Amino acid sequence: MSSTKFSGTGKEPQVTETSVASSPSLSAQDEKQLATPSSESINLESQIPSPPPYHVFSRSRKMQMVYIVSLAAIFSPLSSNIYFPALGLISKELNVSISLTTLTVTVYMIVQGLAPSFWGSFSDVLGRRMIFIGTFVVYIIANIALGVSNNYGELMAFRALQAAGSAATISIGAGVIGDITTSAERGGLVGVFGGVRMLGQGIGPVFGGILSEYLGYRSIFWFLTILSGFSLFSILFFLPETLRTVAGNGTVPLHGIYKPWIYCITGQEHAKQGAVPSAEKKKVTFKTVVAPLGFLGEKDVFITLFFGAIVYTVWSMVTSSTSDLFESTYGLNTLEVGLTFLGNGFGCMSGSYTIGYLMDFNHKRTEREYCVKHNLPLETRITTKTHPDFPIEYARMRNTWWITALFIVCTAVYGVSLETHLAVPVILQYILAYCATAIFTINSALIIDLYPGASASATAVNNLMRCLVGAAGVAAIQPMIDALNAQWTFLLLAGITLLMVPLLAVEMRWGAGWRHERTERLKRKGASA
Repeated sequence: MSSTKFSGTGKEPQVTETSVASSPSLSAQDEKQLATPSSESINLESQIPSPPPYHVFSRSRKMQMVYIVSLAAIFSPLSSNIYFPALGLISKELNVSISLTTLTVTVYMIVQGLAPSFWGSFSDVLGRRMIFIGTFVVYIIANIALGVSNNYGELMAFRALQAAGSAATISIGAGVIGDITTSAERGGLVGVFGGVRMLGQGIGPVFGGILSEYLGYRSIFWFLTILSGFSLFSILFFLPETLRTVAGNGTVPLHGIYKPWIYCITGQEHAKQGAVPSAEKKKVTFKTVVAPLGFLGEKDVFITLFFGAIVYTVWSMVTSSTSDLFESTYGLNTLEVGLTFLGNGFGCMSGSYTIGYLMDFNHKRTEREYCVKHNLPLETRITTKTHPDFPIEYARMRNTWWITALFIVCTAVYGVSLETHLAVPVILQYILAYCATAIFTINSALIIDLYPGASASATAVNNLMRCLVGAAGVAAIQPMIDALNAQWTFLLLAGITLLMVPLLAVEMRWGAGWRHERTERLKRKGASA
């Protein structure tokens, strides 16, 4: 307890310390009152408004939306993989070589890489629902055209249009997830998104084999037309607009194209009259389309995407060569080749699901380590927005090492496995698909973390890098096998992947610093604008 004595000299009051215990005027009750916060201070604390939630939707509602966009995104891998078992049949029916038939896969992948940069950029400005609907209309038209096409030129052209309609569904779906989730909960939902989406990787070739064997390869495109019509209806009826410059955190009343049809029946539960988005809506310009390409100029983004593109390319070369290799090596027909893709498909699904939840675990684990290091309460929720020095790169990539090592080993022995029982290369395809999809899931979550305000555009650039490099690989795989044989070809691909591994170390070591530099640069740019 301190007391103050005035000297009467006009100087500052002198403060002398007096022991609380020796103060005769301070009872035990007084001490208790001093130790207890006053009701006034409690009232002041309770009057401090808590920040609004990042998004008002419940976990179950978010999960429902993830399933809707995952069903939409299934058409990008499905349209590609349902086609693989039919390559030999198409080659015979159209009287073209298997190399020319494989070029239709290459064209599909090129457009698959380019289209999301266009659609994804516009979805970051105009909204997710509008672009979803537009891309599905294009996709349905392309499938109808493919169903009635009669020559190689038409097949090539409409496969490109098909890719233009289907490819963007992945980036727009990722945009929806970025709109409604924080980094702490994003890993699991990205994993679900990838797992459901990759269902097309698993069942696509089986359906392709069955349809081609009994109804002809054109029946594939009529099947896709019907299925995509159902997905479009689910978007129109159930999926609300999520773009934060339009819908905010889910409280802004929706109208017109942004409003799902179900709201006409149930009303918008979380809408608040007068609620406005926290950010100003952007305008559509030419820069809107080309701006995402600037992401490739960021060192951490480029390294992450390039490594993922190499893994994707190697995996695509394994997948696209399966039909010809299995038919020639094991004498399988179209239906049997389709069934062998089940290993690849289930590897995709299990890889995406397990790594998604593992990323959530690793994020929480890294949060705890960060809290211990900085003397914060262990229950503190950490993001790169609240704590810019949080090592999100490390949190996401903790498991990349063993996944990459397993991928390289399986690629190296894949060619040799073709001389053994059919079950061996099928099992290796499962492991390769598991590892490749795990790396894609990690990369997708990390790219959204690095650019949360432009998640669809960032995912589109991710897709661009993967598909363009992958298209080159798919075009080269058959000439490589013809020149080197399968054993040496896949051993070479394993060696190329091994040479890329130092990129992971570079990203883990310097990625956070590059991210800080970008954040400061963007802040200065925003302040001067």
